Amino acid sequence: MSTALTQTDFHFPGQQSVYHGKVRDVYNLGSRLVIVATDRISAFDVILPSGIPHKGQVLNQIAAHFLDATSDICPNWKQSTPDPMVTIGHNCQGYPLEMIVRGYLCGSAWRAYKQGVRQICGVTLPEGLKENQQLPHPIITPTTKAEIGTHDEDISPAEIIARRLVTSDEYERLEAYSLALFKKGTEMAAKRGLILVDTKYEFGKCDDRILLMDEIHTPDSSRYFYAEGYEERFAAGQPQRQLSKEFVREWLLTNGFTPGGPADQPIPEMTPQVVENISARYIELYEHLIGQPFQPTTSTDPHARIEQNVLAAL
Repeated sequence: MSTALTQTDFHFPGQQSVYHGKVRDVYNLGSRLVIVATDRISAFDVILPSGIPHKGQVLNQIAAHFLDATSDICPNWKQSTPDPMVTIGHNCQGYPLEMIVRGYLCGSAWRAYKQGVRQICGVTLPEGLKENQQLPHPIITPTTKAEIGTHDEDISPAEIIARRLVTSDEYERLEAYSLALFKKGTEMAAKRGLILVDTKYEFGKCDDRILLMDEIHTPDSSRYFYAEGYEERFAAGQPQRQLSKEFVREWLLTNGFTPGGPADQPIPEMTPQVVENISARYIELYEHLIGQPFQPTTSTDPHARIEQNVLAAL
């Protein structure tokens, strides 16, 4: 198995700054960004101690696939993918919002609904819904884009406009783009025997154009159900089979990790077998979503390979 890339330290021509996120490293070159999808893995907002070989490649290539497939619906930030783990694109001024689109009632929306909440982000939900039930139509439940050290907050369109996070015209366009992207994602998922349950989109402005930013329709940003057996499981009140990184969260919970617990709580031991199993699951995600065999890189020095490929692209 290839060496996992967990840290980068590049110095590209024209580089102005670098931001090391939980998973990706963002190199600011002024008008362009070089984003490296590392093999770091996070769950419950915690970066796990071991990298997962091929994870960065999987997520970067899935995102590139869906960005290309939806560029006729909404222009996006991507310019090129010079390396399996790298995307180069426009440096946008991001809107401080995440546009979350939900086609089914699950996750945090279900937890709120179960407690009696019937209005989420300004959207009124009908009575009598059940967990994992398809909504009458997809809804948008925006959240604020959190600053470092703070949490995302649900917010209604009226509050977004009142707080001048975007203009009313901009919000209408963001909403239209989000619903159109979700419709396309739903159609693409159906061809793969999957249900796109919910996802998030981020947008920004570049040269007075609204562009789709970040990743799109990846297992880290979206939730998928397997279509086969969905109706039977729903009727029986059983959990749905998911195609997402939920298995990582389940592994942590099974091994005694407490979400939101002490910052210094130990992470369960990630043995070589655990790491290999997680890597295999990410490859499985890729092949199911894309419908093609995964072609892993075999580099023993991914840092040097990435640097060479990016410099050639610049």
